[in-house]
Amino acid sequence: MAPSGELSLFVFIDAFGWELARKYPFLDDILVTKRPLGTIFGYSSTCDPTILTGKLPREHGHFSFFYHNPADSPFGICRLLRFLPRPVTRRGRVRRVLSRVIRRYYGYTGYFQIYNMPFRYLSLFDYSEKRDIYQKGGINGGCPTIFDHLRDNQIPFYLSDWRDSEERNLKSLHTALEEGKIRFGYLYMAAMDATLHAYGTDSEHVAAKLRWYEQQLRSVLETARKKYSNVRMFLFSDHGMTDTVGLVDLMPRINALGFKFGVDFNAVYDSTMARFWFFNEQARKRIVEALGGEPHGRILTRQDLAGYGCDFPDSKYGELFFLLDPGYLLCPSFMGETPLAGMHGFAPDHKDSVALFASNVTPEPMPHALDDLYGLMLREVEAQSGAHA
Repeated sequence: MAPSGELSLFVFIDAFGWELARKYPFLDDILVTKRPLGTIFGYSSTCDPTILTGKLPREHGHFSFFYHNPADSPFGICRLLRFLPRPVTRRGRVRRVLSRVIRRYYGYTGYFQIYNMPFRYLSLFDYSEKRDIYQKGGINGGCPTIFDHLRDNQIPFYLSDWRDSEERNLKSLHTALEEGKIRFGYLYMAAMDATLHAYGTDSEHVAAKLRWYEQQLRSVLETARKKYSNVRMFLFSDHGMTDTVGLVDLMPRINALGFKFGVDFNAVYDSTMARFWFFNEQARKRIVEALGGEPHGRILTRQDLAGYGCDFPDSKYGELFFLLDPGYLLCPSFMGETPLAGMHGFAPDHKDSVALFASNVTPEPMPHALDDLYGLMLREVEAQSGAHA
């Protein structure tokens, strides 16, 4: 049977940024369009909801995973875990097992990890991604996603399972393409992020991973073109990656001020930033002074946060944000104690933070930032619907 119908295929390669695309050749004979794509301040927990909804963080309600909520924290029972031996609970494998236990206990369906969060402080915080953001009702702010639109309009589509390996997702995509029923595909490739964290951007491991992606996507296109007369592929990332040039150990400096965590202030020490809440002015004043003495970071202004779309009206993600300079890693942090070769989550306008957009066609209008991808996906869906009306 001759190929017929159209397919819009969106390929999401985590952390495959614009600078990386400039360094390594990638499907140059297929992707006639390649351009930088503006990212969002924060981590994948911020970027991914923006991709799915077209909304900025202050609208969709997602930022970093942990936020201040002592009154209604679900983690009261986790205070008992503080009695476990620290040499045991600091191990990554143990933390991953405990994360699975906690996720099942609370019935969370979203991505959940406790990382290196101190158990004695967990009851002061809440977790932002309790629900699967790819399913109905998964977005905190109630914003509809592109998949809500597809489901509501009964448009057949393929969606990778973010819990599965890349190999399993590729296999399931090939099966869906061979059946020839879907009109929209969303392939999520997550492993590049971990490769870049482990080895940095200038590594044969990265080059080899990109060659593997090339092979897999050529195979995907070959399968798709046997069933569809018109295959439009759009490849993008959520952010880039910055090679680590130095470490900043911020927690001892704050602790040395003598203020009590949970009484005078609260904080989350992420990988590239520290977020604070204050309960007395003396703690605020002294901590601000201490942060001012760190040469490799700065306190973000309200104007900065507003420009990033992260000026949350309730300040639940932080009253004060201290962001490190690109390449400097907060280590140890509440995310981990092991230095990484590469990290993201720095200023979104830094060259290494910028994401990638590429396609085998030249869409109009061209997406310029992550929040434009939703509109592109929606236009593709509507064009498909119009063609099959």
